[in-house]
Amino acid sequence: MKRVFIIAEAGVNHNGSTELAKKLIDVAALAGADAVKFQTFKTENLVSKTAQKAEYQKSTTDANESQFEMIKKLELGVSTHHELMAYCEEKNIMFLSTPFDLDSVDLLHNLGLKIFKIPSGEITNLPYLRKIGALNKKVILSTGMANMDEIADALAILTYSGTKKENITVLHANTEYPTPMEDVNLNAMVTIRDTLGVACGYSDHTLGIEVDIAAVALGAECIEKHFTLDNTMEGPDHKASLEPHELIAMVKAIRNIEKALGSGIKTPSKSESKNINISRKSIVAKKEIKKGEIFSEENITVKRPGTGISPMKWDEIIGKVASKDYREDELI
Repeated sequence: MKRVFIIAEAGVNHNGSTELAKKLIDVAALAGADAVKFQTFKTENLVSKTAQKAEYQKSTTDANESQFEMIKKLELGVSTHHELMAYCEEKNIMFLSTPFDLDSVDLLHNLGLKIFKIPSGEITNLPYLRKIGALNKKVILSTGMANMDEIADALAILTYSGTKKENITVLHANTEYPTPMEDVNLNAMVTIRDTLGVACGYSDHTLGIEVDIAAVALGAECIEKHFTLDNTMEGPDHKASLEPHELIAMVKAIRNIEKALGSGIKTPSKSESKNINISRKSIVAKKEIKKGEIFSEENITVKRPGTGISPMKWDEIIGKVASKDYREDELI
């Protein structure tokens, strides 16, 4: 099995602070995530000044401020991007960021990002998809709120624009923060993979880590999960994010599941091979048997250990003549 690519989604949980962002990078690196991801946007390009907040944002931030005002405080400048990328390199973890507008795509491309993450809200943004597709980079596409036709359309745009299909991973997602368990529909991830012939993964907004582990067991090649330093902090996404100890537990569980899934070939494992002769049985003398006697159900039986003739040979032994004397329990 391929190693699962784990994205620790810092998002905007830095609250506009470079120092908080660096602490988030520390946590992601400590947890063993492959990448830590932020969000890149120019507020003026992303949202109008009259745009309303999502319901979950209204409950986690100042209800009197607009979406524009909320997001403006969370914007990261160009110099901050350079600083965080350098810090990620120091901590040996990949820096990623999701661009939310065309200028931000250019910024991240100029910074040399190897992977472009397309958020769910941009899956119907034709100019945006064309621009990213033309970069011919690896792409991770989130599909929250989308149906299969919309996903297929986005894939077609990306590939027609220049991105190879084998370089695209499609993430099943639900954009409700937090996502109710009954709305996860994790089997849709498998549908996406099998119907569209693409690598699949899961971007998770549920509380806890069990759905992420289940997704890996179902074949997810990429897992994305929001995390924070403290989910009681003020900000739109903290409440639905993992705390550091939970992120560490999630990564550990995923790595264990990777090992547990194995090759799919059913054969005795290295660790259990030593148990074969202990746990299996052999044909043995049920009682004393004299040379020349005929083996029958009256004088032979099956017992451990498995170092003798297998009970699968029972029919071949019945009716044979003993070539020597046997004690009770002696292997035939």
